[in-house]
Amino acid sequence: MKKIVILGAGESGAGSAILAQMHGFDVFVSDMGQIKENYIELLNRNNIKWEQGKHSEEIILTADEIIKSPGIREDAPLILKVRQKGIPVISEIEFAGRYCNGTKICITGSNGKTTTTNLMAHILRKAGKKVAMTGNVGNSFAMAVADGRYDHYVIELSSFQLDGMYEFRADSAIVLNITPDHLDRYGYKLQNYVDSKFRVTRNQTKSDYLIYWAGDPIIKAELAKKHLDATLLPFSDELKVCMSAFVEND
Repeated sequence: MKKIVILGAGESGAGSAILAQMHGFDVFVSDMGQIKENYIELLNRNNIKWEQGKHSEEIILTADEIIKSPGIREDAPLILKVRQKGIPVISEIEFAGRYCNGTKICITGSNGKTTTTNLMAHILRKAGKKVAMTGNVGNSFAMAVADGRYDHYVIELSSFQLDGMYEFRADSAIVLNITPDHLDRYGYKLQNYVDSKFRVTRNQTKSDYLIYWAGDPIIKAELAKKHLDATLLPFSDELKVCMSAFVEND
């Protein structure tokens, strides 16, 4: 039985634990802080082993794979030890994506993610679709996948979540805008942050879509350097020519 250790017992960690247990993993959850009572009850109810107030390295470093909370920095001493041992470290989004059978609509950007995610979920619900609003808003993606009732997943993604994604593929990726943010996590280099945001396009094929704001200079410059397989759907509040969507007469 493969052993998965989950670092962080918040919304994403608890959801990952439930999904991992459903799929037959030996699960251990570790949180350096205090775990909220509702998550403790959830873990106990499902007989999942957990600890709080510490990280027991003798347990953690025997994992086959580690799911890391997006709030834990890559340069944290424990993560450095994990990397030295060659243990794969992934995000909750990467893990849950392995078991997701529905359409994944992934929204990122420096600003406007939550508003757009809420709007997208609202539109789909009004259309009568079975939709989960997940990621940085709503329930965790892993918990929604474990629930199993949904055909569409609208996922708000931060750069920290994107950093732990490797094989995950978005059916539709939406990049709203990119402005300098969280640069302390990216070596104070804007390009590192841009690279993180564009991980949302990773593994996309011609049958997938990248929707983006054509008026963003950073997005425009990045697209000029890349040869993406996804079908590009630009939108604009000013341009009309070659736009998939634009504003006219308000």
